[in-house]
Amino acid sequence: MQTLVETFNLFSPVALLAILAGTFLGILLGALPGLSAAMAVALLLPITYGLDPISGIGLLLGAFCGAVAGGSVPAILLNMPGTPGSIATTFDAYPMATNGRAGKALGLSVASSFVGGMISAAILILVSPLIAAIALKFGAAEYFSLSILGLMIIVSLAGASLIKGLIAGLVGMLLSTVGADQVTGALRLTFDQMSLLMGVSLLAVIVGLFAVSQLLTDLEKLHEPRTSMKVDNALDGAFPRLREVLRNWKLTLMTSLVGTGVGAVPGAGGSIASIMAYDQAKRVSRTPEAFGKGAPEGVIASESSNNAMVGGALIPMLTLGIPGEGATAVLIGGLMIQGIQPGPTLFDTQSGLVYGIFVAFLLANIMMLFVQWWGIRLFVRLLRVPQHFLLPLIFIFCAVGVFSINSDFFDVYLMIALGVLGFLLARFGFGVAPVVIGLILGGVAETNLRRGLQTFDGSWMPFLTRPISLAFLVLALVFLLMSLRRNYQTAKA
Repeated sequence: MQTLVETFNLFSPVALLAILAGTFLGILLGALPGLSAAMAVALLLPITYGLDPISGIGLLLGAFCGAVAGGSVPAILLNMPGTPGSIATTFDAYPMATNGRAGKALGLSVASSFVGGMISAAILILVSPLIAAIALKFGAAEYFSLSILGLMIIVSLAGASLIKGLIAGLVGMLLSTVGADQVTGALRLTFDQMSLLMGVSLLAVIVGLFAVSQLLTDLEKLHEPRTSMKVDNALDGAFPRLREVLRNWKLTLMTSLVGTGVGAVPGAGGSIASIMAYDQAKRVSRTPEAFGKGAPEGVIASESSNNAMVGGALIPMLTLGIPGEGATAVLIGGLMIQGIQPGPTLFDTQSGLVYGIFVAFLLANIMMLFVQWWGIRLFVRLLRVPQHFLLPLIFIFCAVGVFSINSDFFDVYLMIALGVLGFLLARFGFGVAPVVIGLILGGVAETNLRRGLQTFDGSWMPFLTRPISLAFLVLALVFLLMSLRRNYQTAKA
């Protein structure tokens, strides 16, 4: 009964408005080239502090879904992916736009995003409880090995340089040691700052690394000319083309399953999901020569898989507490700010909240369909807003949000410092996602390692002899070897 009550709290006016607002703002931010889904979620994170858990998480899920879907707008009209997952959308959607079919491309994008998101939501609801039931048997050894597997995500997100990715991850792990030791209570790296006794503010870290660093990057490019809009008069008929998407149901189902599967693999992300799905769609097509020249099937494949990735990425986040990529790392931060620790115990102790999250994800996809339909012309006009108006407003929003959590200016200074650090890391090819993953999982790995050693009288063998723990470590080693092989092949090429 309590589970039903907590789930139906999602249909309160505040919760529904939060999901709608998150979806709308997510689409707006996703439509701005260069602003990732992770940044969209990070920007809205401070607002969740004053909301109840269901409304707060609904707001962030709406922003996540909306930003991923909104990235298709500049991809179609400007040949500029709004988010990394929209890269494959440019292959066929932009040729459609330049041939006078921008409205049809936008309509296919909206419909495909909705269908892909709903398919992934169904898989999320069916699969997550099963994984969580197995994970309830985990002890300190299993959690340590799982966190090591999660840290291997850093290797996947390292980009061209594995060493740089590992260094960025170590920076995050170093930040996780700041504050009182969770086992002994000893103070570490506080430098006599009272504001650091409880550790660094997770919100300040996330907003600084994702939002402020991106603002500095955009500020640096402020004087570069922007691609002009040439297809405003071709937006007629930009309504969701659900009939055409459903007519290609085999293609849509296949690419949605690819997107969900890739999203569930830590470190993969939307760009890999959409490119893999696009490749599969081209392979099974009867007219592969049309791909890249304005094939509607290419748009369907890219956008259905791109948005299905969101539901897939939520599976390891909710069931195991592992962030699959940047946006889910920020979502975990949002859960932790609400006092919620994602993982298998969440399904056992707060099942009403879990099913509320499932319903919120379904509602976010439905709202995304209607918001994109009615607001498509607004999002197109947004591409014309001068950045010298947007950037200061976004920075003020970040600073006020971070300050409002603890009413401490130190958090604002920390946000700015980490924003500069994130800017420098990105400039020299290190990336910021590994830092956040290192911060979140570093503390989990350290705490469970020490607790495990205390439980096993200082012996390391149980970490290697317990079947589930060993399986996670072997899988982590496989991920590492695959990443090393990929980096070697890239360097050789």
